[in-house]
Amino acid sequence: NPRDVTMMTRQLATLTGAGFPLVSALDALLPQIKSYAFNKVMAQIKDSIVEGNSFAGALSLYPETFSPLYKNMVRAGESSGTLEIVLQQLADIMEKQLALKTRIRSALAYPALMTVLGSAILVLLLVYVVPTITGIFADMNQVLPAPTQFLIALSDLFKSYWWILLIAMAGLLVFLQQFKKTAKGRYLIDRLKLESPLIGPLTQKLAVARFARTLGSLLANGVAMIQALDIAKNIADNVLIAEAVDVAAREVTQGQGLGASLSQTRVFPDLTVQMIQVGEQSAELEAMLNKMADVFENEAESSIMSMTSLLAPILILIMGVIVGFIVLSICLPIFEMSTLVR
Repeated sequence: NPRDVTMMTRQLATLTGAGFPLVSALDALLPQIKSYAFNKVMAQIKDSIVEGNSFAGALSLYPETFSPLYKNMVRAGESSGTLEIVLQQLADIMEKQLALKTRIRSALAYPALMTVLGSAILVLLLVYVVPTITGIFADMNQVLPAPTQFLIALSDLFKSYWWILLIAMAGLLVFLQQFKKTAKGRYLIDRLKLESPLIGPLTQKLAVARFARTLGSLLANGVAMIQALDIAKNIADNVLIAEAVDVAAREVTQGQGLGASLSQTRVFPDLTVQMIQVGEQSAELEAMLNKMADVFENEAESSIMSMTSLLAPILILIMGVIVGFIVLSICLPIFEMSTLVR
């Protein structure tokens, strides 16, 4: 769990900053780790260090638990003798990312709950309520209105073939998961994320914020630019941005500035390029990258809050239209019957 890793990193930074040797600090931390799996991992890392391996080398044995950013920053801290400072910076980075994810999930929780409940109510209406009410129209010797016929057909479809619909939805999800694992599928999905009108700008801001935060932290801890770019490109979690960083890295090896190299890819926002160029000219690239990450994280959070504030009324409106259609479809034949009686 990322929360467990973040908490361990903060505690380890505090203990090493207080003068504890690394092995002693890990010994003190092990009883505090509640997760059995993570406790076992940290115990094996401690044993590996006791056997003579470096902390970064021990972390490399568990790539699914510790990210490339984590391992490379620890390696840089060990080589420069500033491991406690690096651990504090890592804890800061992970806490900020965790807090942002928590706020995003909290903002999306209400719309997601409304979507699930609304879908469940709609299925209940179509499977149980509508057939009961429309059963009175079965013996009518008149043509039902088109909306009523459509509603009855849709209800029969759900009632008779709901299991096929569930299998189709599950199959679609499995297909998308497998398709995403292929190189072509990952590229198409990431491109769709960046180019879609609604989530495209948000995806770009979050990816650029992760890239900038990682690159700034790596450079501040003495990691070479090319190596830092190679690590940071994967943190962005987008194939198109990773390819753009690859192209920029080749330009940087030829002596071109990072800002100018990224501007040629046309994937990064103009603000990103401008802030990086200012950072390069003022010799404060690391600080400018961290500032840029703060800017894009705040913009992304504001965008999410705005979207979710509009999403709830839109969902209510959609449910109102659907329920209104159902009521109208049921009432139309009744109105026609009353007219014939008169």
